[in-house]
Amino acid sequence: MASLMLSGAENTKLINSIVPSGLGSVSLNFHKKCFLRKNAVSYGNKYRTINLTPRCSVSSTRPSSQPRFIQHKKEAFWFYRFLSIVYDNMLNFGPWTEDMREEALEPVDLYDRNMRVVDVGGGTGFSTLGIVKHVDAKNVTIIDQSPHQLAKAKKKEPLKECTIIEGDAENLPFPTDYADRYVSAGSIEYWPDPQRGIKEAYRVLKIGGKACLIGPVHPTFWLSQFFADMWMLFPKEEEYIQWFKNAGFKDVKLKRIGPKWYRGVRRHGLIMGCSVTGVKPLSGDSPLQLGPKVEDLEKPVNPLVFLSRLILGAIAATYYTILPIYMWIKDQIVPKGRPI
Repeated sequence: MASLMLSGAENTKLINSIVPSGLGSVSLNFHKKCFLRKNAVSYGNKYRTINLTPRCSVSSTRPSSQPRFIQHKKEAFWFYRFLSIVYDNMLNFGPWTEDMREEALEPVDLYDRNMRVVDVGGGTGFSTLGIVKHVDAKNVTIIDQSPHQLAKAKKKEPLKECTIIEGDAENLPFPTDYADRYVSAGSIEYWPDPQRGIKEAYRVLKIGGKACLIGPVHPTFWLSQFFADMWMLFPKEEEYIQWFKNAGFKDVKLKRIGPKWYRGVRRHGLIMGCSVTGVKPLSGDSPLQLGPKVEDLEKPVNPLVFLSRLILGAIAATYYTILPIYMWIKDQIVPKGRPI
């Protein structure tokens, strides 16, 4: 499967490169203001050239007027109250497989079993199972706002020695300069303020520590775009890089991932579509200054509005449950080596 490595270096530079067949990797350095994306990636023995129009980098998400019915902590809490029952069997069967997990965690460099790791939004512990292959479980903390998801994690034998706590990704209960590695997989899509969450990742890491954020990517196909923007946050690749840079991270890189049967197709977006890493260069808090939190959890919510958002968001999520099955069927029908 082709992969694309995107680097968010400070210097303005565009690198176009064609790599040997089978490696399928190119490296780009993004302009701080505006840049042109043009590259070639390999699929099997063939090259496919991608030309895109100039695009300015962004520091914020798409307009907040777009629905994103589950991109609120209260809706997400109840959404996972029911999804946790079938989460591992459903999500990990298609959009987030063990092979994808290993590929996504590779850039975070879990080379020492004594590393202190925080898994933010760890849920049922599926991503944590990949972490404890390389780090002793007693050095890993799983944090999530859903007690129902965490209950599943507590039942998994390899995670028995992990510390498991409830908490908020935008307000982590750890001291500054605490962890060697920060991992968050499948959580950013429910953050009302992604920049604040990534700023927190910077704060809790030690100097030289590395953050790894694994999440969805925004689709370009109109129908997939409609349901993605109804359901939750699907960031664009350049948004991830900009958020990391804004928080103060250096050596920012983005690695594309996806189910093998998608054959590199990304027009529909992906629930798990990229792994973004960055290194903390200095000790202390992030230099980024932010205002008040976007979402006030203490503020009362109209029950009818809440229920409507939850139902509409769940309907939109159904589309992304069916989509991997549709892509798998296409993979079985369309001859190998041909695009789907």
